[in-house]
Amino acid sequence: MCDRDFPSAPRLGVGAVITKNKKILLVKRKNEPQKGEWAIPGGMVKLGETLKKAAEREVLEETGLTIKASEPLYVFDLIEHSPGGKVLFHFVIVDLKADYIQGEIHPSDDAADARWFSSAELKSLKITQTTEKLVKIIHFF
Repeated sequence: MCDRDFPSAPRLGVGAVITKNKKILLVKRKNEPQKGEWAIPGGMVKLGETLKKAAEREVLEETGLTIKASEPLYVFDLIEHSPGGKVLFHFVIVDLKADYIQGEIHPSDDAADARWFSSAELKSLKITQTTEKLVKIIHFF
């Protein structure tokens, strides 16, 4: 259990939707929620940090890539309950469009792995439900 478990209020998170050469960047989640599933890279927004700066920092920490974040593409709630019915996690996530600037992928921090995937490759991956919805919204499939 971590400090994100059983929150007293929702927490704000951010993700970055990055494409390069007709592929999208995904990370394999190292921690709960959704441990072991592939998702858009991102994490928590720190106090005083803009959504764009948070997305840029989180992608750098998780993948080693430098990006430039821009406008929001998708906003959703991620709420999970414990077996007893208590709220275990509650995140409000804002996924931003982002441009790849430079770097080679080196997964670290909250990412067990990170890779570029084509739309065909996504169909055989275990991706999060919200990532699946997002890639359909942006017409990546």
